Amino acid sequence: FLETAAYFCMKPKMGEKEVSPHSFFSIWHEFSSDFKEFWKKENKLILQERVKEAEEVCRQKKGKSLYNIRPKHDSGIVSKKRCYT
Repeated sequence: FLETAAYFCMKPKMGEKEVSPHSFFSIWHEFSSDFKEFWKKENKLILQERVKEAEEVCRQKKGKSLYNIRPKHDSGIVSKKRCYT
C-alpha cells in the first residue's frame, strides 16, 4: 500500500506520519466516481454521433435505388388465354 501511495506522490496529512488508507481511498473514490461520470457522458456523445452518421447513410441510400424494377411481361398460360379470347 505504501509503495502505491508513493507512486502517486501521496503525502501524509498534517499531524500524520504515514498516508492512511482512509485518506488515500477517499481521494481515489472521488476520482473514480468523477471519471465514471465523464466516461458515461463521453460514451453517450459518441453513441449520438454514430446514430446521426447511420441515419445520414440511410437517407443517402434511400435516395438511391439499389435495384431496378422492370415492367412485367405477360407470359405463360394467362397471356395465351388473352390472345385467344
